[in-house]
Parts: sequence; structure tokens; C-alpha cells
Amino acid sequence: MSRPTRAPGRLARYGFGTAEGDGGARAADLLGPEGLRLWRPAEQEPVDEAAAELLAALSRAADPDLALRQLHRIVEAEGRSIEGGAGSRAADGRTAEGGAESPLLADVYADPGLRRRLIAVLGASAALGDHLVAHPEHYRALRTAPDGLAPIAEGRLEPADGGNAVAALRTAYRLALLRIAAADLTGGRGLEQTMAALSALADATLSAAYEIAVAELAEGTGRPRLAVVAMGKCGGGELNYVSDVDVIFVAAEDADLSAATLVATRLIYICGLVAWPVDAALRPEGSRGPLVRTLASHLAYYRRWARTWEFQALLKARPAAGDLPLAQEWIDQLAPLVWRAAERPEAVEDVRAMRRRIIDHIPPKELEREIKRGPGGLRDIEFAVQLLQLVHGRGDETLRPPGTIPALRALVAGGYVGRADGEALLRGYRFLRGVEHRLQLQGLRRTHTVPAEPGALRWLAAALGFTAAPGRSAVESFRAEWVTHATEVRRLHAKLLYRPLLESVARVPADGLRLTPEAARNRLEILGFADPAGALRHLQALTGGVSRTAAIQRTLLPVLLSEFADAPEPDRGLLNYRKVSDKLGSTPWYLRLLRDGGPVARRLARVLALSRYVADLLARDPEALRLLAEENELAPRAPEVLREGFLAAAARHTDPVEATSAVRALRRRELVRVACADVLCRAGALAPSPTRADGANRPARGLSDITAVGTALADVTDATLAAALRAAQASQPAPAGLRFAVIGMGRLGGYESNYLSDADVLFVYDPPPGTSESAASAAAHAVAEELRRLLGVPAPDPPLGVDADLRPEGRQGPLVRSLAAYAQYYARWSRVWEAQALLRARFVCGDAELGAEFEAMIEPVRYPADGLTREQVVEIRRIKARVETERLPRGADPATHTKLGRGGLADVEWAVQLVQLRHAGANPALRGTRTLDALAAAERAGLIDPADAAEMAAGWALAAQVRNALMLVRGRAGDQLPRHGVELAGVARLLGRDDPGEFLDEYLRTGRRSRAAAERVLDA
Repeated sequence: MSRPTRAPGRLARYGFGTAEGDGGARAADLLGPEGLRLWRPAEQEPVDEAAAELLAALSRAADPDLALRQLHRIVEAEGRSIEGGAGSRAADGRTAEGGAESPLLADVYADPGLRRRLIAVLGASAALGDHLVAHPEHYRALRTAPDGLAPIAEGRLEPADGGNAVAALRTAYRLALLRIAAADLTGGRGLEQTMAALSALADATLSAAYEIAVAELAEGTGRPRLAVVAMGKCGGGELNYVSDVDVIFVAAEDADLSAATLVATRLIYICGLVAWPVDAALRPEGSRGPLVRTLASHLAYYRRWARTWEFQALLKARPAAGDLPLAQEWIDQLAPLVWRAAERPEAVEDVRAMRRRIIDHIPPKELEREIKRGPGGLRDIEFAVQLLQLVHGRGDETLRPPGTIPALRALVAGGYVGRADGEALLRGYRFLRGVEHRLQLQGLRRTHTVPAEPGALRWLAAALGFTAAPGRSAVESFRAEWVTHATEVRRLHAKLLYRPLLESVARVPADGLRLTPEAARNRLEILGFADPAGALRHLQALTGGVSRTAAIQRTLLPVLLSEFADAPEPDRGLLNYRKVSDKLGSTPWYLRLLRDGGPVARRLARVLALSRYVADLLARDPEALRLLAEENELAPRAPEVLREGFLAAAARHTDPVEATSAVRALRRRELVRVACADVLCRAGALAPSPTRADGANRPARGLSDITAVGTALADVTDATLAAALRAAQASQPAPAGLRFAVIGMGRLGGYESNYLSDADVLFVYDPPPGTSESAASAAAHAVAEELRRLLGVPAPDPPLGVDADLRPEGRQGPLVRSLAAYAQYYARWSRVWEAQALLRARFVCGDAELGAEFEAMIEPVRYPADGLTREQVVEIRRIKARVETERLPRGADPATHTKLGRGGLADVEWAVQLVQLRHAGANPALRGTRTLDALAAAERAGLIDPADAAEMAAGWALAAQVRNALMLVRGRAGDQLPRHGVELAGVARLLGRDDPGEFLDEYLRTGRRSRAAAERVLDA
């Protein structure tokens, strides 16, 4: 008989032929008169409506060709069974090859639910299809129940007939797995329900294998007390289709060991025949240790020898089979050890290192396709969640569920993980586990690698529900979503697993994490809080209630309390933190930043505990604490960047007061930046990296040396004066062409500003041609006064005093002089101390050409060509002695006064300036406004002995550091270093010293040596 001509055209529209590459020709054979008889080749249409519905169902399968082939094979096998008398005749079934009618097809036509479930399984799993070919009658397990419900798919084992218990168990296992897969593939079960059903099936299989093994014990052998504890994915209730099932075997007593070992060994063998390998390698000592240990032996091992990863594995321990009360007792006894494991010094790094080792062992060619172990894979999520559980679960029992998804939800609910981050991880986990399930279901083999072959990728994309869209294939859509999830998982893994706060929380004892009133009060007393009751009230205000804000505070405060305790005044640190939290507590980003922002929380604790100055600035501008999050935000800005930013802020306002207010707000933000960096620069791991934030071509410098602090503060003052001058000039009428400049003097001119410095300046102008001197002077005077007024207007921002007292004739002289008037004065009337003051003069803002002309004009005054006369040298020494006597405050301690005390700032500066006045005229290298630069140049020129130069540099630097530290610690100006008390301790701590007494001795010793060296220079 001749075969009909193949005519596959319309079958290709059903999706047939894609895998075969034949346009549906093979499908035509299987569906045609000599196959399932569902298709009329001549008419190119289904034989009837029922056949059309079946074809439509096949077209929706992940692989229509595979589903059709499997269906054809099952019907063939069924036909052979019917012909042999094993089947029954269906009233309306199709006639299969050989003439026998098919009960399966009859049921498929009559039961749409069965049709949907069976075709989904056949198109997604070649292995389950092969099982149905071997056991055609097993399709009945997918029939719709009489009440219209889908078959139960919760992992139950139904008793199976047969004399061979192991074979019966295998059959029951496959039937239960078939139901689970059908529910999963047709949307009858979500991911969590599927994992729970697979885990329940594993428990049931272990229990059945356990009973078989016990029944096989030699006659007279007593039933041992043996517990099977599920570990890994099975223990977490998140088992996949094909995986080793991790277990640990626990015997009750030594007397149980012999029989228990026989049972455990046989159980492993039976489960390997029935379902999957049982892996007991997580037991103590791994494969080298005994398969079964007693409860006491387990406890002894975990107390003495267990490593961090072993406690991490115990997070998922769960009773599974055998003696369940014994399993629960084992878990309960080990729980205290698990929840103390994170307190080991190496614990956090151990978990991180283990994750890195897993990645290192992946073959390079599979690295990017590994959805389980690879970067951005399931292990990234699991390790992040487990480390957070180990660290935070010590004090919060809600974080102890064994499953990844419930644990992650608990971490989000408790405020340990941000909502957005938690949702992203949940989406990533569901997607990756869905991919893993489809990959494993296809052949029922263990795999976690996305295939590279195009056909396999097309099947995977279809099995996951991806469809083609305009301009994008289903595979491309799958790849795009995979890359999106993997990238986000990788980012969040790094964010959570390497969160610096983890090490800090891990170092807090478990009792310190439970902020109950009694535990908190005890903790506060231990940490050295002077007023535990008052501190407790702050804690209750911050952590009270069930809000998410309170939950996050409960996570942060145990760490912050430890940081506050390292400061001389822990109570003040906590008070300052509460003030900031009260202002920002309802701001969405605040607590999220502290929890997730790297070292932000610990940095904030340090600056609030050590510096009233920073605390006051943050109280006025709490949002400035964002600067603590980024390394580059704690680096000083380049002067040109500051100037441009300040000028732009002023230009946005026409009202001069508003313009200056905007400038002063920017200045406050920059003061916070510099002060925070200064406080943190000696804080070890919390210290910012010494990098520039602006990309300028100047050398990168942090704020660990006093010259960098002085320069940064001077740059801020320069920018503030420039922007305020622009506002003042815009508001004051002036003759066209009037040139005006501000000259920096004193510490501003020397780039040696400190936190309490006013801006010492001179005002100079140059009248335009044809303008009367009086008109030009009045206009310039108005500008100068307006500048001073704008910067002194009461405001929440720190004021910047503009001090012009170093001008000719001091306060008795005019506030502003013309360039010619300055030249005339310095040529005729100036005295040596005024030349000394001009050593630090430099142009700051205004007309740059005028500033350069002023600097050129004063060159011969401050750098006299012939140096100083003997009388002038004597005059300088006399003035210095007078200043030291008259200006040192009454009752001040000259040994510890940073400015006028022995070996302090004044001693070194007067000595260096004397050398400059005497020799800079002949030696240009000495010409500069910075004290330490001039000192170094004098040493190189042989004018100061190197040993004396070193002592003076050390004395000046330490005095300047202490002066700044006093301002940071006190929050107000002061030059006197106390000899005892919390302020001395605060200064010592801020400057990186541990012992205040030793630091005071160091200061006194350095000051004495600096004083002696300065006197030798002054007397030379």
C-alpha cells in the first residue's frame, strides 16, 4: 500500500517541525491516517473538532514536536497493552495503530484538565514522557477529580501494589512527581508551593525508605532510635526536581549506633534506586567521619571543632524522617551554638570566603551560564540571606526560618534589608529557580547550566513562557530578563554580603542586640554611659513601637552604642544621634542610608560622639550626612570648583541677602565636608580615601595633615568672599571701571585657616580715570561695608567675620584705601611689624589685575632687599615679647596655650617670619605665605639648623592640630588645651591617641623642644 504524500504546510502553523527542522513533515506522519488519525493530509485539517482541540493543546506545549512524539509513543504502548488484554475499550476513543482503540485519547477528549496537564508534561519533560511510555496507565494520575478539582499535588505517596517494596516506592514516587510537575507546568502551583511539595515528597520518600530499611534488619535486632535531619534545600523546604538530598543521621545512644548505621546505609541505597542520591557529607568531619553519630557526639563536635560554614549549614536543619522528636532535640540543642557562631572574629569573612571559593571552582566555560553557583546566581542570594540570618538572628528570632524566601521576607519586615532590595532579590530568586526547575524537569537530571545550543535555548524560553515580540525573539526576551536579574542579584549580593555594618553587628554580644529595657540598661552601664537612665529614654524614643523605622533603629543602635562608647562622652553621642534622627527619622533615605550605606552609620556615630562642632552643623543641615556615604564626598573640593559653585549660587538671586544666604549655606556644607573628613581621617577603616572629588590636576590629598585642612578651609573662605563680593558689588552703585580687590592676610593669606578663623583682609581699590578720589573712595567703602554686613547677617549658618584690623593705622585708619594710598603709606610710614604682616598677604578675590599690582607693590616692603637692621630685629623681638605677655589670657597656662604658649603657633611663626624678613630679599625661595613651606625653604638654604627646623615644624603642626581639635570637640573657639577632663580625652581621641595623659606629655615635650628651637632662631 502506498503512503500518502506528505503535506505539512498547515501543521507548521501549529508549531510542529521547529525542532525537527522539516516544516512539520514528521508531525504529519504521526498525526495522519497511519498514526494517531487526527489529521486529514488531503484536506490539511483536523479530522474533527475534538482533534482540533488536541492539536491546539499540543501547539501550546513548550516543545510541540516532543509532546506529539511522546503522545504517539504512549498511545502505541497503550495499544500493545490493549491487544494483549491489559486494557479496556473506550466507547469514543480513537483507533490507534494496530486497530485497538485508545482509552487515553478518549480521556483526553473528555477531560480538558487532563489534556492540559498531560500535554504540558509531555512537552516539557522527556524523562516523564518516557516514564508514561513505560507505564501508559499512569496518565490516569493526572485525571480531573469527580469534584472538578485537579489531582492533589502536595508530595504525598500513595500506596502502590506489588511485592517488591522498593519498586513500589519508585512507582509511587514517580506518580507523585508527575502530579507535581503537571501542577507546576499548568500554573496550578507557584514556585513556593512546588518547592514545598517536592520537599514533602522527599520527606515521605525518606520515611518510606527508612521503614523498608528497618524492616530488613536481622530478626531479633531492636528498632534503633535514629533521626534523619534534612539539610540544604530539602531542609529549607525549597527542594528542586533533581538534587542530592542532604541529610545528617543522629542516633540517640551508643547502643543504637550499630543498627542505626545499617538503617542509614540501606536508606541511602534505596533512595538512590527510587529517586535521588542521599548526601550525608554535611555531617561532622564530612565523608571521613562516621555516617551516624549520637546526639552527645554531635554536640561535642560542634562545640569544639565546627567551622563557620557548618553552622551556616545548620540554619536549614529540619526533622525529616525516623525519630522526629530526636531530630528536633538535636536541632534545639545545637541552636545556641548556631546563634553564637557569628560572634567569632573570623565568622563574617569565613562566609564571604566560602562564596568566593565556590565561584573559583566553576569551570570557566560554564561560569556565565551557571544559574546556581555563578555570579548573580542562586548562591549569591542564599549566602547573603544566610549571613544576615547568622548576624542578626542572634537577637531577632523572627529571622530563623530555614527557607530562603521566608527568611528574606523576615529580613525585609525587620528592616534589615530594604524593601526594594528585598523585592529585587525575591524576583531574582523566583526567576532563577524557575529556570533551574525547567532545566531539570526536561531530562530529570541534575543541572544548573543554561544550554548554549540554539534549539535547547528555544525550548527553555518556551518552557518558561517567553514568546516572541516585535523585534525580539523569545530567546532574546529570556536572555534580557536573565541578564537583568543576574546583574541585580550580583549587585545586591555585594551590597549585603560585604556591608561593613555586618562586622560591627557581629562584634556586639547577642545580649546587646536585644534592646529590651533591662538588657539595654545593663548594656549601657557596661559601655560606660554616665546616665544610663537618660540614655535608655533616648533608646526607647528611637526604637519604641512596631514601625519599620523603629525596627531599623533596633538594628543600628547596638552598633552605634559601641561606637559612642569609644568616645569620652558616650551620652553626648547618643543625644546628638537622637537629635539628627528626630529631624530625619521620617525621611525615606535616612535610615536606609545608615543601614545600607557602607560605613555611614559608624562614621556618623564617630563624628557625633567626638565633635560638637559637626553635631551643631548637622543639626542645622541634617541632609549633609549624605556626604559620609561616598569617599569622594569627603575629599576637599578644588578652589576653582568651589569658586564657580559659590558664584553660581549667588547669581541665582537678585536680592543680595538671599544671594549671600545661598552662599553661606554652601559654605556650611563645605565646613561639614572638611570637618567630617578631619574627624574621620584617623579612624582606621572608617577614614576616607585620600582622593580628590573634583578630578583636578592637583595632587590628591586627604585631611590627615594640618596643611591640607588649612588649605581646604582657606579655599572655602576664598570662594565665600568672592561670591559675597559679587553680591555686594551688584547692590552698590559704583563708578564705571572702579577696580576693587580683597587681599587675604593672616591665616587666610597663609592658607592656614582653622575652624574658628575670621577672614583677615585688606580692601584695595583703584579709581577709574576721570573719577574723583572721593567718589571712588565712597563707592569702594560702601562695597566693603556691604560685604561685611552680608556675611555677618544673623542666620542659621555659621557667620564669617571679615576683619580688616591689619590695615594701615589699624582701626583708626580708613577701611578701604586706593592702591596709590597703600603705596604711599608703606613707602613713608610703615613699620617693621606691618612688613611682617604683609608676609602673608595674597590676592583672594575681586579684580585679579589689581590684586597682582598690589602684591607687586608690597614685594619690596615684605622682602626688603637689604634685610633688616639690627634695630628692626630688636623691635620684632620686643613686640613678640609684649604680645606674649599682654595677649595671653589671664589665668591661661602658657605651656598648653596653642597660639601664644611655649612652642606654639606664635613662636614658630615669628621665628620663620623673622628669617623671611632678613633673607627673602636676597633668596626668592623664602618668598611664600605658608609657614611650613617657608620653614622648609629656610632649612634648605642653610638658614635654620635641620634639627631646629624639624622641632619647629612638629611644634607648629601639633599646636595647629590641637587648636582645630579643640574647636571640633567643644563646638566653640578656644586655644587652651586642658590638662585633664573629657575635652582633653576628646582631643586625644580625635587625633588618634588612646591615652590622654600620654598625649598631654607628648604635647608638652613637643612644645618645649619647639620653643627652644624658635628661640635659637630668634636670637641668631
